Amino acid sequence: MNFAQFLLILRARKRILFLTLLITVSATVIVSLILPKTYKGTSSLVLNYKGVDSLTGLTMPGQLLPGYMATQIDIISSKNVALRVVDQLKLAQSSAVIEQFNSDTDGKGDVRNWLADILLKKLEIVPSRESSVVDITFKGSDPQFVAAVANAFADEYQKISIQLKVEPMKKASLYFDTQLKLLRDNVELSQNKLSKYQQDHGIVSVDNRLDVESNRLNDLSAQLVLAQGQAMEAHSRQLMASGSNGVESPDVASNPLIQNLKVNLGAAEAKLAELSQRLSVNHPQYQSAKAEVEKLRGDLRDQLAVTSRSVSNNSAILQQREESVRGALSAQKMKVLELNRTRDEMNVLSKDVENAQHAFDVASQRLSQTRIEGQSDQSDVAVLNPAVAPTEPASPKLGLNIALSVFLGILLGVGFAVLAEMLNRRVRSESDLSALAQVPVLGVIDWHPPKRKRFGIKNSIAPSRLRIN
Repeated sequence: MNFAQFLLILRARKRILFLTLLITVSATVIVSLILPKTYKGTSSLVLNYKGVDSLTGLTMPGQLLPGYMATQIDIISSKNVALRVVDQLKLAQSSAVIEQFNSDTDGKGDVRNWLADILLKKLEIVPSRESSVVDITFKGSDPQFVAAVANAFADEYQKISIQLKVEPMKKASLYFDTQLKLLRDNVELSQNKLSKYQQDHGIVSVDNRLDVESNRLNDLSAQLVLAQGQAMEAHSRQLMASGSNGVESPDVASNPLIQNLKVNLGAAEAKLAELSQRLSVNHPQYQSAKAEVEKLRGDLRDQLAVTSRSVSNNSAILQQREESVRGALSAQKMKVLELNRTRDEMNVLSKDVENAQHAFDVASQRLSQTRIEGQSDQSDVAVLNPAVAPTEPASPKLGLNIALSVFLGILLGVGFAVLAEMLNRRVRSESDLSALAQVPVLGVIDWHPPKRKRFGIKNSIAPSRLRIN
């Protein structure tokens, strides 16, 4: 079947087409007029949400939270919100509603839950694609009622969103309150340990005392070095002074009494040598000069011995001083090390106090913030457009239904026409005759029926024309 044959079939079966179209449109109009009118009330909300962790205080924009919009839609369409709407509108207190409930359920169940299920079935929530706007739509037969229910859902969603935000804050406040008491006790315990340690060790300012003791240690170190040098020098002088004759000792050489004795001894020896040339050994002058020389030599030996003992005593004194300074230096080192250990222990205790105080301050700040947020009644949800009572029904839409029925009627009419043609196939053109008879077509008579005129008068003869193939 080609397109020309299809058009011929439609032309021949136009009564079926028009009749089907008329029946379809008429039925659609009748049904649209019979069906009860349904109204829609729509309330638009703006979700301007920022997620705040009640324990850490970290803020995350709502756009970064996966599934946030779907979660809010689930909250709006939850049974809890529907029950709140039932209580707000006092639907369960209506005698007509109770009678209807008893009729439908035979009194089984709860009327509030029954009403909530009915409201949720007629509720439609449509989120915007690229914004945070959500439309809450409720369908019903009463314009005022659908607007009231849509606004009630928006209002109760705002309240429950505040409740969902405030309740975790209240629980977090209780948690922070408990932790704050523990942290306060920890601060007091750390402070008491530090104070007791200072009292036990008599510490007022460990840094100043350590500076003083360190300076004293440095002074003792310098004194020890000086004492060691002096002791080494005194020991060397002692060795030289206690030698064979001690003449090379600088202490002996620098002693003026010894120098005078040496000079007098030299003069006396010179005088004795002169007298020995002139006098005999038994001469009184010679004996006198010899006795004087012996006396000077004895005095010189005694003075050398005294000088040597003085140098030895000085060396011993310097060695004792070196030992004393070394002992004082060792004791001072122990004291400085003890002060360093005390300072380190005190720094540890001080750091414990600082850490405990810092933790207490942070917890106190978070507790104050959480309490403020827990007492807040501000919602992140705002009503953009409240629902108003619609003036036109949302369904049935007569114009749209008629347009759809025309399209459907045409499709059905075409289908019925083709079906009727298939059940009662007729020759509509020379191609149909050639296909059915399997013989060539020699000629075609173009005959047209006579045209009807007004008042039923026909033309006598219709013109015809023979066309030979």
